[in-house]
Amino acid sequence: MATLTIFLDDRLIREGLQPFTLTRHVADIRIGIFTIREKWMKYAGAVVVTEEGHVGAVRVPANWLPAPDTCELILDACRSGNEKSLPDVKALEHPWQIFEWNSWALQQDFEWIGRNGSGEFDNSNHFINRENIIIEAGARVSHSILNADEGPIYIAANSRVMEGCLIRGPFAMLGGSVLKMGTRIYGATTLGPYCTAGGEIKNSVFFGYSNKAHDGYLGDSVIGAWCNLGAGTSNSNIKNNASTVKYKLAADREPVSAGIKAGLLMGDYSRCAINTSFNTGSVVGVCCNIFGNEMPPAFTDHFSWGAVGRYDLEKSFTDIQNWKRLKGQDLSGDERSMLRKLYQTSNPL
Repeated sequence: MATLTIFLDDRLIREGLQPFTLTRHVADIRIGIFTIREKWMKYAGAVVVTEEGHVGAVRVPANWLPAPDTCELILDACRSGNEKSLPDVKALEHPWQIFEWNSWALQQDFEWIGRNGSGEFDNSNHFINRENIIIEAGARVSHSILNADEGPIYIAANSRVMEGCLIRGPFAMLGGSVLKMGTRIYGATTLGPYCTAGGEIKNSVFFGYSNKAHDGYLGDSVIGAWCNLGAGTSNSNIKNNASTVKYKLAADREPVSAGIKAGLLMGDYSRCAINTSFNTGSVVGVCCNIFGNEMPPAFTDHFSWGAVGRYDLEKSFTDIQNWKRLKGQDLSGDERSMLRKLYQTSNPL
């Protein structure tokens, strides 16, 4: 039997999902446990390509979110050109939908993993609805409370939940991630690989290799890769008058309504100083270093340095490399080229 090849096409949908699609293909957005690319590989057993020219590949919009019971329907519709016959397929069009739909995505991915991945349950913990919890062999979880009554909990191998954590599903943490002592997690939250989390987190997605290691609140937010939130950083996710929140996603675009609850969207390689306070509906671009006594604006453009400056590109490379070394990695040549191109085309302050 020939191997199924899927071409995930993102050419017409990248702009609407920035800042996250300025540094990655749409297929590499994480929502639930897996990225979109990983979902197709696991659910459909497919080889996934993201460049034109693969003969026989089924062309699928990269922002369509497959579920175990919709993969074949999507593929059949794309093969026959009847994509409009699938009105119920979730298609990411805005970055805030990543946290809005994370609960649904976590449930789909959890059901695919099934119950075969669980290791032993440490009896120092208190489990609620244990059958809805997967702790893979090699994960370390101790002296914590895990409540899966309102959604599943998935803790991958080589992750660590320190003592005193309170976790309410749906929740997933990928390999290499750590929950610091006393962390409070509300669903629907995802920690991508090699993240460190602490304080209070609710309905948020970390793509990977990012830190919110200390006290402070993060809610209804998406944090890209290689980000760091300083100790005491918090965000607002609802206005004082509970009115609709608008996001400004780019310097040259008008704000777009996103619903009642809308927190922080932070692009890759960005970080903020201790005790930073983000207002409702804040957007931070790629590779920003936020510090100062004032609350950051609702929109912070790429390569911002403090409140009034522009990050020197070579210094940004040095700083990213320093952060990467803390997790045993290096800034690659491809990353440098990508960031240099974005620096040259982004709007200076």
